[in-house]
Parts: sequence; structure tokens; C-alpha cells
Amino acid sequence: MPDRFRYPMSAMIDNPNKSTRRALPPTHDSVTHKFSINGHEGYLTIGLFEDGLPGEIFIKMSKEGSTLSGLIQGFCRAFSLAIQFGLPLTDAIERFRNMRFDPLGITSNPDIPQATSILDYVAQYLDLEFNCLSCEASAA
Repeated sequence: MPDRFRYPMSAMIDNPNKSTRRALPPTHDSVTHKFSINGHEGYLTIGLFEDGLPGEIFIKMSKEGSTLSGLIQGFCRAFSLAIQFGLPLTDAIERFRNMRFDPLGITSNPDIPQATSILDYVAQYLDLEFNCLSCEASAA
């Protein structure tokens, strides 16, 4: 690896801005939500911290190919780690809203009639359930 891509060891050890991971306890509450986007069914499971905020997410799509399933699982791991390391849920939601790819279209949730992707649906659901963006807007 070229030296320009390496971090000095002192920067990794002595970094006062280093984030710490807020891990979920081995046994914790969760919410599982069944959804459908344009006929593609899936389950969203949200693991909760003690304060009721999301600490991890899992998505299981029914009858999907290994490529889509693998990408969705990778997204779930990255999303979960990001919020465990302190990314505000509102920021995570804003980043994934309106991402557009199949499956997209009409959903089974009357509170979320349309989704432009699975990630858009998850972002809308998290915002709806945890009232993230509307709470932040009213606080400003």
C-alpha cells in the first residue's frame, strides 16, 4: 500500500475525535415490519437501544436474487455501524431518501404509498416510526 494512504499510528492511537461504538446489548427489543414494494415482499427488523432509538437494521427480501440480497445486507451492516458510531438517524435518513432503483412503486403501507427503492422505503419508515425529521424541524 502506498504511504500516502497510510495513517500514522499516532493518529490512530491518540485521536481525541475518535468515535466509540455504542453496541446493543445481547438481548434487546426490536420491531419487525412486513412491507411490499410493487409486489416484492420484505421484512424490516429494527433492533433498539435501551432508549428506544434504532441501533441496527436487518432487511430480508422474499424471492430475491443473491446479488440484491447481498447488497441489501451490506447496506444494513453499514447503516447499523454508522448509527452505532454516532451518525444521527436524521442524517442517515436524509442520505437514503429518494434513492431510485428497482423494486420501486406502490407499497403495502398506507402511510408510505410510494417508494423509489427499498432504501427509500426504509428511510421513510424510520422517519415515520421515530419521527426524526419532523421532530428536528419543529425544534429548529
